This record gives sequence, C-alpha cells and structure tokens, in this order.
Amino acid sequence: MLARMTRPMVTLLLCLTCLSAAAPAMARTLQARIARVSTAVATLQDVQVRLDWPAQATQGELSLRAGRVEAPDLGYRFRDLRWHCPLHRDAAGGWRCDGVLRSGANGAPWRLAVDLGAASTDVTLASGDATLTLQRLAATPDDTTLELARVPLAWMQALLAQTWADGQLQTGSVDGRLRVHAPAEAALQVAGTLAVADAAFDSADASIAGQGLGGRFAVDWRQGARQSTLLLDGDLRGGELLAGDAYIALPATPVGLRIEGRQAGAAGWQLPAIAWRDGEVLVADASAVLTPDAGLHALDLRLRSRDLAPLRERYLSGWLGLFGLADLQLRGALEAQLRVADGDLQSASAELHDIDLIDGRDRFRFDGLAGPLRFSAGAPVAGALRWRGGQLYGLDFAAATLPLDSSDGELRLREAVTLPAFGGSLRFDDLVLRPPAGDAGLRLRFGLALDGLDIGALAQSLGWPAFQGELSGRIPNARYADERLQFDGGLTVQLFGGQVQVTQLSLERPFGVAPSLSADLALDDIDLMALTGVFDFGSIGGKLDGRIADLRLVDWTATAFDAQLHTDAAAARRAGVRQRISQRAVQNISSVGDSSFVSSLQGQLIGLFDDFGYRRIGIACRLANEVCEMGGLHSAGAGFTIVEGAGLPRLTVVGFNRQVDWPTLLERLAAAGKGDVKPVVQ
Repeated sequence: MLARMTRPMVTLLLCLTCLSAAAPAMARTLQARIARVSTAVATLQDVQVRLDWPAQATQGELSLRAGRVEAPDLGYRFRDLRWHCPLHRDAAGGWRCDGVLRSGANGAPWRLAVDLGAASTDVTLASGDATLTLQRLAATPDDTTLELARVPLAWMQALLAQTWADGQLQTGSVDGRLRVHAPAEAALQVAGTLAVADAAFDSADASIAGQGLGGRFAVDWRQGARQSTLLLDGDLRGGELLAGDAYIALPATPVGLRIEGRQAGAAGWQLPAIAWRDGEVLVADASAVLTPDAGLHALDLRLRSRDLAPLRERYLSGWLGLFGLADLQLRGALEAQLRVADGDLQSASAELHDIDLIDGRDRFRFDGLAGPLRFSAGAPVAGALRWRGGQLYGLDFAAATLPLDSSDGELRLREAVTLPAFGGSLRFDDLVLRPPAGDAGLRLRFGLALDGLDIGALAQSLGWPAFQGELSGRIPNARYADERLQFDGGLTVQLFGGQVQVTQLSLERPFGVAPSLSADLALDDIDLMALTGVFDFGSIGGKLDGRIADLRLVDWTATAFDAQLHTDAAAARRAGVRQRISQRAVQNISSVGDSSFVSSLQGQLIGLFDDFGYRRIGIACRLANEVCEMGGLHSAGAGFTIVEGAGLPRLTVVGFNRQVDWPTLLERLAAAGKGDVKPVVQ
C-alpha cells in the first residue's frame, strides 16, 4: 500500500519527459517508445506514450505506460504502470491531464491529476478521502513539496523498509507536509511535519509492536551514498508499545520524544541522542548503537522519576508480570543510570528516595526503601539498600540495611546480615547476584540461617490452623538459575513437641506463574494429641513418625507425594503418653476412608465408650494424577488395617478403598475438622 504514495513523483517525472516532447508537435496521433528514463529519484524502463489529438479539437487523449519503475532510495518498485487522461491546454500555455492510474493487471484505480505549467508542476493523487498533493517549481527543480491528507500509514511501507526491514505497518493515517530535496549529486532529503493517528505496526516475529498510537513529529531523513541520517522530534499521545518483555501504555497527555540517528552502509543504526519526556513520571536521555538485525549493541541511559506511582501501569507491567508482580504498587522517586557495551551490562546505579513497594496480593510490603545501589562489570564499587520496615505475609519486620559491593559483573553482600523476622531471625551469608548477560539469565546464590521463627505467628498470618512451634535450620548454599531455586542442606521445624526435617528443597518459577515446590519431609515424635487438637479431629494420644517423599506443590497445591505415617509406641512410652483414640477420631477416620469399618468382639457396645486403646496406627498415600493410592499398617484380606486395637473393647479400623479421589479426600478431611461427620459405628 505505501508504495502508492511515491507514484505521483514517479508519474510526474514521466509526464514531464513525455509532454515536453509531445506538446510542440500537436500531431493528430503521436506515439513514442523510450527504453530508459533516469532521474535523481527514479528510473523508468520500457516507457510507451500515445497522444491522440484530432485536428481543430480543444483536447486530446494521453495514454502512458511504463513497464518498470524503480526508486531504490525510497524502496519502491512498480510493474506495468498505466495512466489514461484527457489532455487540455490552458490560456497560459500550460497543460492539464486528469484521469485514472493503475499498477498491474488487478491494481486498484487511483485518480491522478497533473497540471503542467510554465512555472510549476502540480500533481494530485487521490483514493477515497486520502489525498496526496505534489508541487514542483521550475525555479527549484531539485525540490518537491508533498501535502498529505488522511493518507493511510501503510502507504509508507516501502520507505519504512529502508530503515527497518522487519517492520510491518498495519493501520493508521497521516497528515502533514514534506519537502523532498533530490539533487543529482547530493543526498536525498525528506523533511517536514507529520501528524499520525491510530497507528499500528509490528515486526515479523511480533516481538515489537504498537497499537493506537498518535502524535505529531518533525521529520528529517537523508539518504546518501555512504550514510543515512534521521531526526524525529515531537510528541506521542496515547497508544501501546511492545518490545520484547517491555510493555508501554502511553498516557493521554503528550510524551515528548526526540531521536537522532545515522546509519552507514549495512551497519546497524547509531542513535547519538534519544530523549523521552513524560512529565514527572519519567524523564530519560540516552544514546545507543544497534546491530544490523536491530539488536542492542551499546546503550548509555540516564533516567529520573519524581513520581513512581504511574510507572508500573505505563512502563513496568510487562517485566513485573514475569515475576508475578503485575499488581505491584509503587511510591517515591529515583534517579538511575546504566551502560551496556557489546550487548552486556557494564554498569548501573540508582539513587532510591523513600520508595514504598506494596504487593497487590498482600504478600509483602517494603516501606521507605532508600540508598545508593551500584553495579559494575569491572572495578569495585560500593552501595547499600535500606528500609524502614515492612510486612511479609502479614507479619511486620523491622528496619535493616544491606551493605552491597559490586565488581566483575556480580553484586554481593559486604558482610553477613541478620534480619529480625517472625519472632526470630534470618541471617544471609555470602549473597552473590549476577544479572542476566548474553544467553545466561539471572544467577543468585546465598547462604541462609533461620533461628527461632515463630510458626504460630506465621500460621496465623497465612490463615493456617493454629500450629505452634519454631522453625530453625541452616541452608549453606541456595542457588537460583533458569527460574529454579535449589537449596542445599535442610531445615528443622520444631512442631507439636517433635520435629520435621525438610530436605531436597527446591522451588521452580518462584516469581512466575504457577510456582512449583519440591521437597522431602521426615517426621519424628510429633505429639498426636496436640496435632489432632489443632484440627479438631478428635483426640489421639501418642507419637507420630513418618515421611513424605517426593512432595510436589504446584501453585501451592499438592499434586504428588509418597507419604507413610505411623505411630511410635517406644517414643510414647518414653514420654509417658498413653496410646488412646477417641470415639470421634474413630468416626472421622472411618468417614475419611470412605469404605472403612470398625469391628470388635463387642461391636454392638462400641458406641458406649469415649475412647479406646490402640497398639498401632498407620496410613499411607501415594498421590499421582489426583488419585491417592491408599495403604495402612498391613493387609487385612481385601482391605488394609489403619488402626490396630489393644485391650478391651478391641477396636480395629480397616480401609477397603485403595484408590481415593484426592479432591474428595480433601473435602472429607475439611468436613472432619469442622465436626460435620456423622457417627459411623458398627
């Protein structure tokens, strides 16, 4: 479509050549064939002209055809260009021809009008309500003026391809005025002012795109034999931009944009000056060098924001979405600088001024972030990050300072840092962060020690049952790479009078969609009376051991594990705990197991007792594909024993359903914890 924009210039040159020869002859029928016509802008080949002018007639008929038209500097090429019009001569000796122009056998018809006067040549090309007007004065033959009114932006596709080969113009219109200066021995220049409305474009791979864009710009483009230059200066207003992971939603208020660029031969573009002005929200100045395929080779950027609140919605939502922080709220101000060389980050710095970060899903909040942050790919630099306080999952944490050094492309803690948290403390050792570079993504490693974290406070903030205990442990080395956080060592959770050992802990996509956690858990001497009391399950006295291997949580929901839990009679005896199970606990175990039953020598009298002695309790579940493969202490005919009684009345609970739907099992456990289970006693 854009190629049609240049047709008036090319056609005008052809008309000037042909009419200058044909007019004086005034023959009844004149035909001419021209093998080649060369101009500063275009070359025409296989040109045919026919002029029919009856004797004594006031007008004639002009037919013009060009087999090939090429304007390489503008990027346009046409085949079989045809124009037919009635030719008039005015009183001043000028000529006018107004008719239909077509390109190719199926080309859409266009209206082309040419006024060839002694002092000027005027050409108008129209299609629908789109009009392109061209004027050329005889006194300045190297200059052509173009007036555009509601011209489809797609007409400029070939011109865009000269500077961005992968760019595809989709929709939008342009109004404005351009001057084309095309001297024979100098650079071609196109300069003027253009106003764009509702523009849309994208790249071949859709990694770069824009939609709904508007603005007004001064344009100066020069195409020379050795170098091309571009100046774009004006305002953007509204619309959306996408470049890789960066997404920009422009405000309705004007955003100033100025770009200066130059390109030599097949090399990439050099952009010595880039300026962006979005009020107090974002002011940026930069220079850049692009590779021939439009990749970033070098960048020097300086930016400032005195009001961070609109920054997320306008500029950061794409990047924040990758880390699951699309609804992050920002307040405060900052200044920042960064430098990229050979495609890699060389240095970066930021001055934070009383910044508040508030997670929209209430997972965390940082108040009063401040300090100088420094990054260097070479010589050492020092910085620090401070905050006044904040919250993590509803629990407050105090003010702290992280002393940070950087060199050789890494950011590291200058010394170990202990942070009060959850009634205990977290200590970070040897934290080292390496930003993305080349094909490698973000890399992070650190050591972590946890001391006396209050499980009860944490459970309350997360809406868990009223667990009580402490979380302690040491992870000598944690590594984050390729969206996976892997922990060496383990954690020890002091819980319900016993402990839970957590090993093989890892977390995939911790900042992305559907985070996935993997771990192995070992339970030792858990007090069943305290555990069942928290869940209001009925009372069970004793000590619980077991393991939960290959645990996998996706988006914090269990999708796989292999669990085996059983009581420890020896530990119960050492602690002086009687192994008793209440009537209600028996009912809940029976209901949860679906096809379980209770039997004893006194089966008809079981309902008269409040609790029973037991020898052992054991249950197993292997979860896969939302189905739990159930087991117990041992086989019992077609079933499996869950509770093995002791004393009188002797009670046994046997399960028969070895495959249980996991969502249904969770519903039954929740109902049992709420006391919504009906007695099932045989």
